[in-house]
Amino acid sequence: MAGVFVNPFTDYGFKKIFGEEANKAILIDFLNALLQQEQKIVDLTFKKNEQLGELIDAKGVIFDIYCENEKGEKFIIELQKNKQNWFKERTIYYSTFPIRDQVEKGSVNYKMEAVYCIGILDFVFNDYTSDSERRKWFHEIKLKDQNGEVFYDKLTYVYLEMPNFNKSEPDLQTQLDKWLYFIKNLADFQKIPEILRHEVVFQQAFETAEIARFSKPQLVSYEQSMKGYRDLVSTLDTAEQRGIQKGIDIGIEKGGRNQQIKTAIACIEMGMPIENIMKLTGLSELEIRQLM
Repeated sequence: MAGVFVNPFTDYGFKKIFGEEANKAILIDFLNALLQQEQKIVDLTFKKNEQLGELIDAKGVIFDIYCENEKGEKFIIELQKNKQNWFKERTIYYSTFPIRDQVEKGSVNYKMEAVYCIGILDFVFNDYTSDSERRKWFHEIKLKDQNGEVFYDKLTYVYLEMPNFNKSEPDLQTQLDKWLYFIKNLADFQKIPEILRHEVVFQQAFETAEIARFSKPQLVSYEQSMKGYRDLVSTLDTAEQRGIQKGIDIGIEKGGRNQQIKTAIACIEMGMPIENIMKLTGLSELEIRQLM
């Protein structure tokens, strides 16, 4: 099996590092770095995913960790490889489960503890209206009023768009930088980077992720997970190439502005990123958005 460390974008790799009771100090450190709360998380209890109404379909694999800290705050952590329609809506739907969980049937006490939905995404959203937004990798969303003031601070959505995180080792400044560098590059590391080598929590993370330490059953499980990951990547790459070729073929056959528009519509229906449609058709971003 190639590689020194597991691929964290596989089901097995993600849960091996962040979802095991013996390694929950790793997840605690990651969440503290991500959320930057004044009161740090001290302990976590893993809860069953079934309470989330876990959803797995043929178009993408959903990797969920559902846990609760010592104060009763709930955390849903999801690693998503495949871009899906209505992804934001689905995370909002997910957040309703831990909200409803906190109110006993027949109770009139609606006091809630905070709920956090965290998405680690191996894709970027294509609905931004500016280049500056499109390049961001960190998004934190809370419910706000018409003046932009936080209306309710106990429901937070965090999205990490990993393709936009391009920091190299000399650029890492915060603990969150280090964790995202670890997640994005782990499968390619041949040894522990110097900047991470001397922190106990990263020593534990690399030890957990080292394939040579796996038992035979663990190796089998990981290889099965890697096969699913490779199949998904291959499917996505093939679909994108077919979409590009279809657009090119249509454009050559017809030509003209009307065909540019038809080609753009076909690409939109296939889920192609706006920047690729712009290159393919010559239409502006505004023109493409008006077709959506």
